[in-house]
Amino acid sequence: MKLFTAALCSYNRAERLPPLIAALRAQKCDMPFEILMVDNNSTDNTQQVLASLAAQNGVPLRYVKESQQGIPFARNRALQECMESEFMLFMDDDEMPKPGLLQAAIHCMRNNDAECAGGKIKVCFGDGQRPDWLGDDLLGFLAEVDYGNHSFWVTDSSTPLWTANVAYKMSIFKNYPGLRFNIRYNRIGKQVGGGEDLIIFQDMLALNIKMRYCPEMEVDHYVETWRLKRRYFLKLHFVSGKKTGLYESENYTRTLFGIPFFMITQSIRHLARGLWMTSKQEPGALRQLMNWTHSLGMIYGRFLAWKNAS
Repeated sequence: MKLFTAALCSYNRAERLPPLIAALRAQKCDMPFEILMVDNNSTDNTQQVLASLAAQNGVPLRYVKESQQGIPFARNRALQECMESEFMLFMDDDEMPKPGLLQAAIHCMRNNDAECAGGKIKVCFGDGQRPDWLGDDLLGFLAEVDYGNHSFWVTDSSTPLWTANVAYKMSIFKNYPGLRFNIRYNRIGKQVGGGEDLIIFQDMLALNIKMRYCPEMEVDHYVETWRLKRRYFLKLHFVSGKKTGLYESENYTRTLFGIPFFMITQSIRHLARGLWMTSKQEPGALRQLMNWTHSLGMIYGRFLAWKNAS
């Protein structure tokens, strides 16, 4: 029997699971589907909650425990568990699906012959209040996606599809057994960082996987209050820069401890401009300081790469 699996990875969010599973079970879909939960070593009562939910009537729920800590390990375990499914959809455990999510994903992959389909992700602030400084230009760093109300083929990196709301034909992972979430971009628990979904998106572009934006696929993404701080955005960019410097940057001939000189001067300029904009209370000051922490992270990543090679 052909099957569609809605897969979620979870860590210490037991209280969110009952309404999330209920919302998924309420989805209308014209093919049989199941729900898969990958528990990534939660220390709360996630296992007990999942056992209780699995015993309820309705759409089948199965759950597994992934002992290797970190989101790419959990996502790869989900792929492994879904190999017998025709389609699978990734969501996160801090989201809620809008009605029609699963059917829209199926329609896009069946009728448009897409191998990968991604949709809208709307940032919601839950019980927290949106800070005045958090402009719309920063919502993308909280995983918001809205490319409009018309479908289109995704052919370059300007409109990435995130694993907070993305569906796949599982045949692509069978045809490309090396296509998996990169464990070098690990994020453990509630640490800042990640990037494994961007890397797999770039890998799919390189493989010419047929990807499509489908606005009818929509989820609400509830952001925890600890992310609504300026320091979160600064640290996020530092970690991103570090991983870029460590794994992706080019080799240069003139360096100091593996660090090209231009990166140092570039970082100083970013900092000076960010401090000047902050002193003048100019819009975009935080974004400029994020550029600085990213450049600082790249310097650190280059140093770590040089140290490891030495």
